[in-house]
Amino acid sequence: MTAVDPPSVLALALAAALMLLLTVLAARRRRDSARPNRHAAPDTVTPRFLPQAVRVLAVAERQALALLREAMPGFLVLAQVPLARFLRVDSGQSRWLQQVSGMSADLLVCDSGSRVLVVVNVRSPNASEHSRRRHDRMSRLLKAAGIKLMSWNERALPDAASIRAQMLPLLSPQSGTAAARRMAASGSAHGKPLIPVADVLSDGEDDAHDASMEPVPSALFDEFEPDLPMPAKR
Repeated sequence: MTAVDPPSVLALALAAALMLLLTVLAARRRRDSARPNRHAAPDTVTPRFLPQAVRVLAVAERQALALLREAMPGFLVLAQVPLARFLRVDSGQSRWLQQVSGMSADLLVCDSGSRVLVVVNVRSPNASEHSRRRHDRMSRLLKAAGIKLMSWNERALPDAASIRAQMLPLLSPQSGTAAARRMAASGSAHGKPLIPVADVLSDGEDDAHDASMEPVPSALFDEFEPDLPMPAKR
């Protein structure tokens, strides 16, 4: 048998190693090409979504907003405010934002200083089990923060007089707002409390310089910004 020349053995080993290296590099290139490129220019990324403008409020929510503003003159009424905007925690921000992600209050009744007094949610009678669990979790969070919660059936919204009757016990003098005290003590015309708007507007100034009541800053969410591809230009 003819002996194999040692240089030939070395050449074969180098060739085998080179083939293995090329195979590994090719596999890695295929794997990397399958991943989204985070640093690609926005107009070269294939978007997984195409944003479209829609209304902020559903029909029942718009009706409820109009009724609430009619029933509560002088109070600040807001719609579709994320819980993460008016509830905060002192630690565990990342986990907290995950807990409240996607949770918004349908309607807020606030004093003129934008302090939340009552949350009103407009709910469907055919809500799913998942929706009911989310609502229960929201209820527990609001209760822990000392905020009252009301739920209205979207198919049977109360009228303005009924809304005032529902709100009055929640805006009791113990709530600490002068507007609540005036609402309880004031006379009415056709059942509507006569609360001077100027007096209501002064309520929010009582704690205007209380830093502990400042809203959660929008810049907080920048730290938890999701890494999503930018949509392509239309």
